Amino acid sequence: MMTKHILVTGGSSGIGEACARAAVAAGHKVALAARSTDKLDALVGKLGEENALAIKCDVTKVEEQRKMFDAVVDHYGSLDVVFANAGLGAAAVGTENGIIDNFHEMIMVNNFAVTVTAKLAIPHLRNSKWHLVLTGSQGGHVALAGSVYSATKWFIRGYAKNLANELVPHGVRVTSIDPGMVETPFFDNPQPQALRPEDIAKAFLYAIEAPEYARIAEIEINPMVGAHNA
Repeated sequence: MMTKHILVTGGSSGIGEACARAAVAAGHKVALAARSTDKLDALVGKLGEENALAIKCDVTKVEEQRKMFDAVVDHYGSLDVVFANAGLGAAAVGTENGIIDNFHEMIMVNNFAVTVTAKLAIPHLRNSKWHLVLTGSQGGHVALAGSVYSATKWFIRGYAKNLANELVPHGVRVTSIDPGMVETPFFDNPQPQALRPEDIAKAFLYAIEAPEYARIAEIEINPMVGAHNA
């Protein structure tokens, strides 16, 4: 199996952390980007500096993303997989009860930042002929009453399909991983019925290690109950 160089945004905890751990265990090298350097540094210490690189990055800042990509390529020499995983949840339910500043931040992180990550990733992925992965949500498959968060994930689901139409002819695969409720720091209270980040990590590895002739466009993974949240 070829060792892949993988960039994960939102890599300091939750799904990003689990995917990084699984990727390193499978023999890959990772670069982990997030705003929290203390968590990143601790994770790199556990994964080994030979396997992981920490990059401080606010993905809503274009120049910080440019520096992020430069740092990955300077360190590893190439980039094979980009996982646009950074995301933000809602501070309140629905639109009427929602908080306008939270709407703005969610759209900036969940949508705008992902378009920047994709744009900056494309030249590298066209060169390596590998993979762009986006974190969607079950919220992008159902109409949750007034949910701005859900709307941001409908965007991701559609954007992944649009990107595939642009990139597949150039040998770049695009996958949207759309989980239901996952037990992560995303939630304030324990969610025992939810999926675990390690479940999503298995889906991530399945997608990026698929044979070169196979393209996995979308993976839905839901808990047996409580599937309409993410």
